[in-house]
Amino acid sequence: MGTPMDSGFFGHPKGLSTLFFTEMWERMSYYGMRALLVLFMTASVQQEGLAFTVATATAIYGLYTGSVYFLGLPGGWIADRLLGGQRTVFWGGVVIMCGHIVLAIPNDSTFFIGLILVASGTGLLKPNISALVGQLYSEEDVRRDGGYALYYMGINIGSVLGYTICGYFGENIGWHWGFGAAAVGMAVGLVQYRRTIGNLGGASLEPEIPMTPAGARKAWTGIWAVVAAVAVVTGLALSGTITINAVALAQYTAIAFTLIFFAYYGFIYFMGDLNDAEKKKLWALFLVCIASACFWSGFEQAGSSLNLFGRDYTDRLIGSFELPASWFQNVNPMFIVILSPFFAALWINLGKRMISPSYGMKCAIGLIIMASGFIVMFFAAQYAAQGLKVAPYWLITTYFLHTVGELCLSPVALSAVSKLSPKRFAGQMMGVFVLTYSIGNIISGLLAGNFDPNNVSELPNLYLQISLFSIGIGIIIALISLRAKRWEHSEEVTPVAVATDTP
Repeated sequence: MGTPMDSGFFGHPKGLSTLFFTEMWERMSYYGMRALLVLFMTASVQQEGLAFTVATATAIYGLYTGSVYFLGLPGGWIADRLLGGQRTVFWGGVVIMCGHIVLAIPNDSTFFIGLILVASGTGLLKPNISALVGQLYSEEDVRRDGGYALYYMGINIGSVLGYTICGYFGENIGWHWGFGAAAVGMAVGLVQYRRTIGNLGGASLEPEIPMTPAGARKAWTGIWAVVAAVAVVTGLALSGTITINAVALAQYTAIAFTLIFFAYYGFIYFMGDLNDAEKKKLWALFLVCIASACFWSGFEQAGSSLNLFGRDYTDRLIGSFELPASWFQNVNPMFIVILSPFFAALWINLGKRMISPSYGMKCAIGLIIMASGFIVMFFAAQYAAQGLKVAPYWLITTYFLHTVGELCLSPVALSAVSKLSPKRFAGQMMGVFVLTYSIGNIISGLLAGNFDPNNVSELPNLYLQISLFSIGIGIIIALISLRAKRWEHSEEVTPVAVATDTP
């Protein structure tokens, strides 16, 4: 646990530097590889790609990104019950690095093995390294919020490095060189983590709720059984013994994640012994969850349909140098760094003026702003449908609007979960909320599957449909949120004893 005297990293605990640089390099590897995925899968055999259809490639992309968030749930459990956060972060990084190394091997048959390893390792590392940041501070330490702000700066620096380095190597030298660069980035992060792990002290060194030895043996048996089952299915698929339809699998997975979300949410609501105030707050939080799932289904087009639009229909020439298509994704983290201080100040100033929109209203505004980015793409796609290469500012404007929407919704949604969840279910509700990321990512992949390069005339309609649907959902949430503000501030009324003449 950090102390007020521990200020070796910009006034924060030295352990924050360990986590800052580990997360920076992990995000470099994750976003760098992710930027190349759809481009690699849809590239022709002559371009050394997999020559998948857009529908198949984007479905796989959605499954991969959705699974990353879903696997954070067992990843957090393993840290809490079996390994402790520090060890789970390290072994998660090792698995990620191995996944990138497998992807760097120029053998298409091992591609899915690499994806499974990266997703699994990220599920182990991502939730636990974020939790470790908070454990560096005492409950009374006022530096906590500033520490998280500094930590998230590392995330954005890492994403810029990933898009720039991996994108350049992947698109200009060779796809597997890009994946290899991601492996090197994760390796650097691991070396740095091990060399400076002493800075973390005893933070999550041991499991928070350790299992008995007998229980731990049963848990590890179950974990290895799941690993073996995944290995068998993967082997059968690679050998051609079974055929997996990526689009159908993505559809069923989206349904499964949605049912899990409703089942768990309903269980807590109906079986959690909640009072009336807690139930009203869960209704307010439900609006935030719906907005989150819809938001990410549009926002995550960045790595799929918008990535393909940048490659195929955007003029990327600057003199004689052609910008890699993946570099456009740098716009989002750059705008986040620039705009975050303004949005932090915006909510504070509104609060001082007694103007405090409900969580649902803020999320609805974020969703509508994000959707307006697709109106921009609707007009850009009309030029593309005429056979023209469009100027880069169309994509840049879209990413700007998406970033503004993200800053309105993402931090607000996380704050809503922490404030509106029943205290005894706070951890579980965060896990349930993370399912909205998974649902949104998979739906995003399925929507992007309608991007047909052979029928570009349909492209404007795709973006218009995404925009109108998201705006419609945003308006509905905004209208309901006018009432939800009272739900958010509901308090259980405690009966008060009234004096009477009765003895």
